[in-house]
Amino acid sequence: MNVSLTKELMQLVQSKVASGMYNNASEFIREAIRNTDSNDKLLHELKLARLKEMLKPGLVEAREGVHADYDYEHLMRELDSRS
Repeated sequence: MNVSLTKELMQLVQSKVASGMYNNASEFIREAIRNTDSNDKLLHELKLARLKEMLKPGLVEAREGVHADYDYEHLMRELDSRS
C-alpha cells in the first residue's frame, strides 16, 4: 500500500522518527492508525452514553405510564418547526 502525505505530514513523520520515538515511518503510521481507531471507538462510546442519559427520563415516564399523545404528522410538523 502506498500513501501520499502532504509536505507537513511528511515532516511530522520524519521528525518523529528522527527523535528516536519510532524506528521507522511505518511504525509511526501504524501507531497513528491504532490511536485514531481507539479515539473513534471512545467517541462512539461517549455518544452512546450521552444518548442513554438523554433517554432515561423518557424511559422512566414510559414505565410509569406517563406519555403524550402524538401522531406521526404532528411529530413531523414539530420537528420541522425546530429547524
